[in-house]
This record gives sequence, C-alpha cells and structure tokens, in this order.
Amino acid sequence: MKIEGKNIIGNRISAESQNFFNATDPVTTQKIAPQFCEASSGEIDSAVKIANEAFQVYRNMDGKKRAQFLICIAEEIVALDKALIERCMVETGLPEARLLNERQRTVNQLNMFAAYIKEGSWVDARIDYGDPERKPLPKPDVRSMQKALGPVGIFGSSNFPFAFSVAGGDTASALAAGCTVVVKAHPAHPGTSELVGQAILQAIKKCNMPDGTFSLLQGQSHEVGLGLVRHPLIKAIGFTGSFRGGKALFDEAGARPEPIPVYAEMGSTNPVFILPGIVQEKRNDIARDLAASVTLGVGQFCTNPGLVFMEKSENANELTATLSKHIADTPAGTMLTEGIRTNFQHGTNLLQTITGVDVLAAGKSSDSGFTASAHVFESDVKSFLTNPTLQEEIFGPSTLLISASDKNEILLAAQKLHGHLTATIHGTPEDLRQYADLIHILEQKVGRLIINGYPTGVEVCDAMVHGGPFPATTDSRTTSVGTLAITRFTRPVCYQNFPEALLPNELKTDNPEQLWRLVNGKHVKQ
Repeated sequence: MKIEGKNIIGNRISAESQNFFNATDPVTTQKIAPQFCEASSGEIDSAVKIANEAFQVYRNMDGKKRAQFLICIAEEIVALDKALIERCMVETGLPEARLLNERQRTVNQLNMFAAYIKEGSWVDARIDYGDPERKPLPKPDVRSMQKALGPVGIFGSSNFPFAFSVAGGDTASALAAGCTVVVKAHPAHPGTSELVGQAILQAIKKCNMPDGTFSLLQGQSHEVGLGLVRHPLIKAIGFTGSFRGGKALFDEAGARPEPIPVYAEMGSTNPVFILPGIVQEKRNDIARDLAASVTLGVGQFCTNPGLVFMEKSENANELTATLSKHIADTPAGTMLTEGIRTNFQHGTNLLQTITGVDVLAAGKSSDSGFTASAHVFESDVKSFLTNPTLQEEIFGPSTLLISASDKNEILLAAQKLHGHLTATIHGTPEDLRQYADLIHILEQKVGRLIINGYPTGVEVCDAMVHGGPFPATTDSRTTSVGTLAITRFTRPVCYQNFPEALLPNELKTDNPEQLWRLVNGKHVKQ
C-alpha cells in the first residue's frame, strides 16, 4: 500500500487544508516523506457525521459479524508485512523485534475481543419476569443489557504505535462494543497510522461494514483533537498520553452542552516497595532487574517504575550501589520524539535543583538524534512528604529512590501517594505478613498490585486492569487493557413490558444466542 499523506473519511481519501507536516526520524532528526495534510474542520465534521450514520447500522449488527470484522482487521494488519514494520522503525526509532512483538500484541487484542463478543455474555443480559398476579400491584416484565454509546473519538499514543494507536485496544474495544470510531493519529508516526488505517478500510470492504465505521484524521496542531472532542455527535473519547493532554481533553468534554466521558490514561510513577527481608536475600538480583525495567524501551512506558521505597540498611546501600552501577553502564537511548526528549531532560534537570535530592548515577551520553541518558536519584521520606514534585512522572529512563527510617515511614509515604497505574511490592513471605497494612493502603491508590515482579509489561487478558485513580486516569472504574475495556463504550438500556418480537435477541425468553444471563436473580444459560 502507498502512503498518501491524506485523511481517511469513511471510504474516501481527503486532503482539504493547506496545513502540512512531516514525521521526523528520531535517530537522524531528518524529515520523512511524504507530507501529511492536517484535517480541516470540514473533514472532522464529515468524519463524525458519517460515523454517526454508520452507527445506526453497525450498532445493531450481530456480534458474530462484528467479531469477524475484528478478525479481518487483524489479518489485514499482518498482510502489511514488512512495509508496516519498516515505516514504523523509521518514524519511531524502535527496533524491529520490539515492533514485531507489538504488532502481534495488537493482533492478539483484536482476536481476543472478537472471541469475547462472539460468546456474547459481555452484554450482561438481565431478566426479571413479570407477574401480573402479584399483590397489591402487578410486577412488570423488566429486562436490560449493555448497548453501544455511539461514535467514539480515539487518540493514538506516541509510545505504542500499534497497540495503543489506530487499531489498538481503544479502537478494538469500541468496535467490539458496537461503536463506530474516528481516530486522531499521533503526529509522530502518521505514515504508520495511515497504513493501519488502510488495513481497516480493506477489512470494512471485505466484511461489508457500513461506510463511516472508521475514519482517520491526521494533524499536528491541538485543533484537530479539540475539534473531535467538541463535535456534538461524539459520545466518548479514548486517550493515552500525558497528564496535560488528557486533562485538557477531559475539561473540554466536560464543558460541552452535552458532557461526554473521556477515558484518559495519563501516566504514572508506579511506586515500588522493596521490603527488608528480600533486600537481604536478593539485593543484587533486584538491582539488576530494576535497572532493566527502568531503562526498558528507553523508559518510555506508562508503567515505568519511577519511585522506589526502601528502609535504610547496609543491604539497602548495597542494592543502591549496584543499581547505580547498572544505570551508569546503560548506553544512551533514542527517544520517540524531540518533545519527549526535551520534557525528560527538563524533568531530570528539575530534580537536580531540589534540596534533598541527590543524583546517584547517570548513564552514558550521546549527541546523536533524540537521545537521552538514564538517571537514578535519591531522596528521603521527609522530602517526599513535603514536596509534591517528587511524585510527578518523568517520562523516560529515570527513577527516584526514597529512603525510609522504618516501617512507619514506609506506610506514611504510601498514604501520601496519589493515584497510579501500578504499585509493586518485593518481599519474602514474612515481609508480606508484617507489611499487610501496606497492601491495604495501596489497594486504594492503584489499579494493579504486583508482588515480586516489575510493572513494565502489561498482560493482555480478561482479568487485566490498566487504570487507576486520578491523576493516573480520569476514571478509576475502567481499564484500557483487557476485555473489561469494552464497558467504557457502552451503557445499560432497560426494556419494560416489551412484546417478545421487539426485544433484542440477547433478551428474548428462549435465549436464541445461548448466553449466560441473570434471570430472576440467578445466572443461568436458558
């Protein structure tokens, strides 16, 4: 497929505006052809309107048809083969192996949602049969299920050009729910985005999906994204990115005449607590593995472990020294964009100006491309409790060690935490018994708790929760990874005293879809 640098509005290609931009190779800093045409206000309006028209058909399609559509999208992405990987390598600087793995994750997500909606019980069908003989008043027949919200706006992320982008988890879950989708491509990888958009168009044609089921808007300015959020026909937003960007979209959506939900995942410092017993037993292994987690992907993961808490001891000093050596030996890495590199440098420079924060080690440096050096800093609980800056995310390969005098200070620090995506505890069985209170505190602070592991790496499965309390996300009740993500784009609809012929299949008495349903208070498949 040829990259045209244009917008995809339903089944047509469009380039109305005179505003153009290029992707930039982060390794060479050179501009990459072709130029891309930023979506005009008219194109945004057309994309949303046609998405709304398509929604009236797509929302009522059989779950099995939507499942086949998702499977077809996965097949078309795989069919792009080397062209997709090679373009993405140039636009992101990411290595081939990483991108092959991420493409497979994206394919797996699509297939996972296909299987989920094909089985069908996700609609949470509930039936309470009527009883006209009930006294003193007859009982009505009441049935309910989850239904799609409407056209959804999705924002591609910078750090996952496949898995959190055009055909990523947000798009997959929205399409699975029965929503049509308008994607705002990330300007760092517009060519990659267009190729995946073309793959989705091929799947739409092969599966006879309605024109407007999917559109792709390009743009470097904030106006494209804001235009999408402000459009009155958009019913929800999915976003992965910075706190600043996510909060701006959240505020904009709340200010609409009809406010809509914004499911924004906005970053996290993912605190790690290393307890005394395991520090004594495995300090060198933990130091090595923690350094690898901090620097994985040049630290450009929302699950990067940016805070580490330990109690003071000789063993903790040894762990710190070993970690610092690993960080000092880490080569400079290429970051995704110049802006990300600039923000990372600003964050690490800011920490160095804060009283009570020391630089323990900095990795090797390089002057080529958008490169950055890994860092490890150190402070104490007293400084952490009094300076909110120490809890802010620095997106990149750095971590801040916080030393505590005793268990009480560890618990005080945990209580001070705001919302994060994850929290990790390293401990022996005895550590975990003695620090049970720590788990109870962290359950209120994060979406995912990890024991003796590392937060980088998010398993795509039914039980996964990738979310957390504000400011990690705008809604702690949801996840952006795993099949539970589908509920972000649905709402419950109730049908009272409906004739059998007018009910959705999922709610008909004879259960033609053979779903598990809650019938008169009991889960049954009948």
